[in-house]
Amino acid sequence: MRKVPKGKLLIIGGAEDKGTTDESDNKNRDFHSYEILEELLPDDTENKRTIEVITTASQVPDEVGSDYIEAFKRRGFDHVNYMNIGNKADAADEGFIKRAQKAHAIFFSGGDQFRLATIMGGTKIMEAICERYMNDPDFILAGTSAGAMAIPTLMLYYGDSNEAMLKGDVKISSGLGLMDRCIVDTHFVKRGRFGRLAQAVLMNPTCIGIGLGEDTALIINRGNHAECYGSGMVTIIDGKEIGHTNIAYAEEETPLCVENLKVHILKKGNGFLLKERQFVPSKLDAQREKL
Repeated sequence: MRKVPKGKLLIIGGAEDKGTTDESDNKNRDFHSYEILEELLPDDTENKRTIEVITTASQVPDEVGSDYIEAFKRRGFDHVNYMNIGNKADAADEGFIKRAQKAHAIFFSGGDQFRLATIMGGTKIMEAICERYMNDPDFILAGTSAGAMAIPTLMLYYGDSNEAMLKGDVKISSGLGLMDRCIVDTHFVKRGRFGRLAQAVLMNPTCIGIGLGEDTALIINRGNHAECYGSGMVTIIDGKEIGHTNIAYAEEETPLCVENLKVHILKKGNGFLLKERQFVPSKLDAQREKL
């Protein structure tokens, strides 16, 4: 049985607000500037604990790292650095490893999740990050877009957004191994990715599919209790009770079908228990239901 992690996990659907959006211009009344990035800040900002952004997934790592440094400065927090880990040799660098061991939070940027997983997987710095996540209750591990998709054991790294689910259009490989029995997709609503995540769940029915909208995140405590934050929605796809499906015998590039695929939609404040596969209403909704 896998040990319960003591750290906190933050997975983000991409395009999180960096303090550049005017709240008065946003149609969603639940929008709150910096709502997601604020979750990375230490409780005691005077303690000078650092956030380390790992830009491995990006093709423009220096630009991405600088963007996050500036975003946190606008929020009033300037203890942010970035690590451009571009190959296996960088991932073995003792300086980078020591920074990961001391950081309050590690944040994987967006880009290419396959690049991130293949460079970081099995390295000493990933061992150090995993050790912190499993044993340090004050540690936060976060990822946005590709950085969120790479965190689970299984990673969706390719999939077309077709009107039909066509067999073979979804590719899955090993991720970084920090979430079991989950497959994460991002930019989920804006890029029309329901079909590809549904197919990933059909291929791996013991896994829960987590579709993260933009400027939306799940904060996961003890590896199980997830809560939705941000201005968008999170789609949960559960294949445990699937009935009929043709995925086992359908020919490549032909449409798939499925019976009894269960879907949950979460908004800010809703929770989900990953192990129990159980939706948790927000406290406000629960109070209103009693009236």
